[in-house]
Amino acid sequence: MDLLDQLNAGRRDRLAEELKVLGRLPRNRIETCKRLDNVKVRRSSTIHIAHNTYSVNSRLIGEHVNIRLYAEYLEVWYGQKKIDHLPRLRGESNHSINYRHVIDWLVRKPGAFENYKWREDMFPTIRFRMAYDSLKQNHVLSVAAKEYLKILEFAARQSESGVDKALHILIDSGKAIGSAAVSELLETDMAIVPVTNVTVPDVKLSAYDELLRYDMAVAR
Repeated sequence: MDLLDQLNAGRRDRLAEELKVLGRLPRNRIETCKRLDNVKVRRSSTIHIAHNTYSVNSRLIGEHVNIRLYAEYLEVWYGQKKIDHLPRLRGESNHSINYRHVIDWLVRKPGAFENYKWREDMFPTIRFRMAYDSLKQNHVLSVAAKEYLKILEFAARQSESGVDKALHILIDSGKAIGSAAVSELLETDMAIVPVTNVTVPDVKLSAYDELLRYDMAVAR
């Protein structure tokens, strides 16, 4: 105890100064997030949070959701249940649109796709963009949009990588792109990416001897 008192002797005065300006602890726990209640989901299946736009599932259009806004992400709550977890956007006037959220709404209104505000977010990979351009070249706009949205729906419901592989096959083979062709490839598993066989060659230990001799020669 004597040693402890001796070590703390020089700190007592500084501690007393700090205690004079310390405030009382808050009675309630400080929230780690900002809560935004009764946020209405717009007709575009989006919500506007902290000057940025996020998409949510289209079945929530017209409903009100609660938002928990954290530093790095936000949570979407509906009916006392967390239904989504979204990365938070930085800055202002930015948007994060997930095609899986809005595909149901778009499929019901294919005629609006060409002028859809966030249409560029509806192309998960470059091959999806190439597919839509090819469809527009070979069909009237209404048919092209309807066909493309069916393909995008396959990606949302089944496998984005599988649909991307199917489009790769169709584009490389020069075959006509369409929802039926993509569906056929998916059903026959041709669009499933095969496991790559990795071959590891035998290591020639003599190479290390050569490297050692080289290092010794340089050192001289």
